[in-house]
Amino acid sequence: MKILVTGFDPFGGEPVNPAIETVKRLPDMIADAEIIKLEIPTVCHKSLRVVDEAIAAYNPDAVLSIGQAGGRPDITVERVGINVDDYQIPDNEGNQIIDEPVCPDGPDAYLVTVPIKAIVQKIQERNIPASVSNTAGTFVCNHVTYGVCHLIATKYPGKRSGFIHIPYLPQQVIDKKNMPSMSQKMMVEAIKAAIEAIVETTEDIKVTGGATH
Repeated sequence: MKILVTGFDPFGGEPVNPAIETVKRLPDMIADAEIIKLEIPTVCHKSLRVVDEAIAAYNPDAVLSIGQAGGRPDITVERVGINVDDYQIPDNEGNQIIDEPVCPDGPDAYLVTVPIKAIVQKIQERNIPASVSNTAGTFVCNHVTYGVCHLIATKYPGKRSGFIHIPYLPQQVIDKKNMPSMSQKMMVEAIKAAIEAIVETTEDIKVTGGATH
């Protein structure tokens, strides 16, 4: 089994992005699966082209994308990507798309196809806080969540995909009062656990992961 794991480069004025830093520190093999690591740009459309090229080159069984969610206190496993780009800030090439579809020919939304609740449970078993998230935002993280699902639905049938948001690193919040963070070591362990769940789980477990708002 091969799993393509992607992480974004720094954006929004941050000197680092915990996503790519975490991806770079993953072992090359996890649960007997070969791990292919890929840095992707925080740029609309270009990010998806890079992922598309990697899927064509490596033929992975699953794609797991990692992104920074500054302000969230735990590991959040995304459930859904929506077909909307609505950028509060410009991406790394100055694009600030407002109310445009990620894929004009795509449906309104896709549910990811990795076992989100098994992933959350596996991470929590490592004593790391984790939860299901029902929004990946409307920036490049959602662009990739939705866009990779669309690539798989239209071009690479049978593969699985998912997206996980991780918090800031401690060094990113030194000047951000009351902002949560998580150690690099803990985030690497969480993503390792997530990959184990993807390898081991064909049908997701049925436990609550919902929210009231």
